[in-house]
Amino acid sequence: MSMLHLILRGQIAELRLDNPQKMNAFTVEMLTQLAGHLEAIERDAGIRAVMITAEGNRAFCTGADISAWANLSAVEFARHWVRDGHRIFDRLARLSKPTIAVLNGHAFGGGLELAAACDLRVMAPDASLALPEAGVGIVPGWSGTQRLLRLMPEAVIKEMALFGHRITAARALAMGFVAAVDPDPRAAASALLDRAIGLSPRAVEITKSMIHASAGEDRGAMVEALGSAAIAASDDREEGVSAFLQKRKPEFKGN
Repeated sequence: MSMLHLILRGQIAELRLDNPQKMNAFTVEMLTQLAGHLEAIERDAGIRAVMITAEGNRAFCTGADISAWANLSAVEFARHWVRDGHRIFDRLARLSKPTIAVLNGHAFGGGLELAAACDLRVMAPDASLALPEAGVGIVPGWSGTQRLLRLMPEAVIKEMALFGHRITAARALAMGFVAAVDPDPRAAASALLDRAIGLSPRAVEITKSMIHASAGEDRGAMVEALGSAAIAASDDREEGVSAFLQKRKPEFKGN
């Protein structure tokens, strides 16, 4: 049975974590499902924005299900579990459409890293954030010491990862990690997404790419994607393709 659902609501895609008995902790199957859903979303021009939600009201996601990785060898743990999760979360971060994580409850470890891979986050007042990996003898593996460092002060990340402290919603709002704290975070996120889908989708996509290139989120690919988009609209590109297909010398005019 699927524990990560893709639900289409008009121009908004909802990705819903559905493993509430384990506080929506990630399993191997959920990672695989997330990867597939992200590819489907990216290729669907009718989808203009994405919201990530979770079942239940205790937790958004408490990270990786320990039973999913506890028996892996050191090589399997590093090569597959960590790298696969990192690759899939990177795919979420680099999605061309705007994304919001709805933190209806606690976001710990991989759950916090999942939220960090979204463009915005909305949080319930009683939810909290944490990086508890050291308590079970591991380290953050899905960008908790990398991408998260661009979104939070270094000292706050150390407070969570090295001292085991939880960060409250009010503090997360004060540092700018979340866009809003609301008793109904889903409704607050929906209002933000409604505004996003009223904007030019192409302008939003390119602007997101520009911001990511500046911030260092897959900078090389973003720069080349922007350059390719610009050249694709040129007369020279059309002439070059036509000349190749007609087996003749192209006559470029610089337009």
